[in-house]
Amino acid sequence: MAQMNTSDIELIVKQVLESLRTNSSAGSSQPQPPKAYPKSGRVAMLTALEHFELKEYPIPPLGDDDILVKVEGCGVCGTDAHEFKRDPFGLIPVVLGHEGTGEIIAMGKNVKTDSAGKPVNIGDKVVTCMIFKDNPDITMFDLNKQNVGGADVYGLLPDDDIHHNGWFADYIVIRGGSTFFNVSDLSLDLRILIEPAAVLIHAVERAKTTGILRFNSRVVVQGCGPIGLLCIAVLRTMGVENIVAVDGEDKRLQFAREMGANASVNFKNHKGIDELTQAVKDAFGGYPADFGFQCTGSSVAHSNIYKFIRNGGGLCELGFFVNGGDASINPHFDMCAKEITIVGSWVYNLRDYPTTFDFLKRAKAIGLPVEKLITHRFPLEQINEALQTNLRMEGLKVAIING
Repeated sequence: MAQMNTSDIELIVKQVLESLRTNSSAGSSQPQPPKAYPKSGRVAMLTALEHFELKEYPIPPLGDDDILVKVEGCGVCGTDAHEFKRDPFGLIPVVLGHEGTGEIIAMGKNVKTDSAGKPVNIGDKVVTCMIFKDNPDITMFDLNKQNVGGADVYGLLPDDDIHHNGWFADYIVIRGGSTFFNVSDLSLDLRILIEPAAVLIHAVERAKTTGILRFNSRVVVQGCGPIGLLCIAVLRTMGVENIVAVDGEDKRLQFAREMGANASVNFKNHKGIDELTQAVKDAFGGYPADFGFQCTGSSVAHSNIYKFIRNGGGLCELGFFVNGGDASINPHFDMCAKEITIVGSWVYNLRDYPTTFDFLKRAKAIGLPVEKLITHRFPLEQINEALQTNLRMEGLKVAIING
């Protein structure tokens, strides 16, 4: 065997060390350095009633706890439509959009995990939840002292010197102290539906506190817009099978059956509350509902739903995100004599988001067509048309899709 000289040995050692360095770099789990990101981005600024303008603003330097997200899509919520039509919150000028999702393209050095402790890195897909204010009764991990109605969300923030405050935009700046989640394992459509679905996860959890909602309960869901349809899907995913949907549009009632309702009632086909009540009972085989979910913003609908519910039954009211006017009920007949247990439900809390991720995965696994809720898609340039489409109640969920 030929002998190796010192030069040969040095060459071999050098090659081995170089190979080790290359393999170590290829297998490293260390985050890659951030890519350069654009210096500016467009936002859809609501500058007057029923009028968005596309404006371009510089993207501010990111702090150590901030995240820059490239927006991929955002659903149009009824709250957006109310603000677009009437500005009930007095926010104009404002960048709306709170049902959004996108990809992290830059983040501060302190950002390591999301609000559930899941690692995050450049390229991950995220959604935001809420921004907690300085309130000792509202914290991320103890949300039972009061509801989170006083918390902020992106898309309903007053305009400021950052400007990139809502999801109707090319980019959004997630500020330090915000809550957000890594949802890279969900499709774009499912990510867009997370925020509205969380509203129903919260409502059903509120309903469960009554002790009345069970697997074998007869449940009436009134209102088959996106909220009511998601309510049906949540109930069906949890194993509730006896669900009757009430609405005035046959197309929505058909979709309610696809989402898990086993019967439906079109209130336009019945004259007066007594006839409508009988139709609901007939849909349950002659029995009133054990529990009701009121998912419309109609005060008349709120008055009606008491009639559909049995003595000792339960009701969850979640339809009034803005002032829809006073409802007329008879406290004796509707509440006291029936001993109905009533809970109100307002948006969601932080814990509801991880539950929502599991719900969406499970709903898809059992064949519920939740992604079909998104019926209209518009680019950011057509946002005014998108909001008008929502106001005309065409289709179901309208979404802004970038790229």
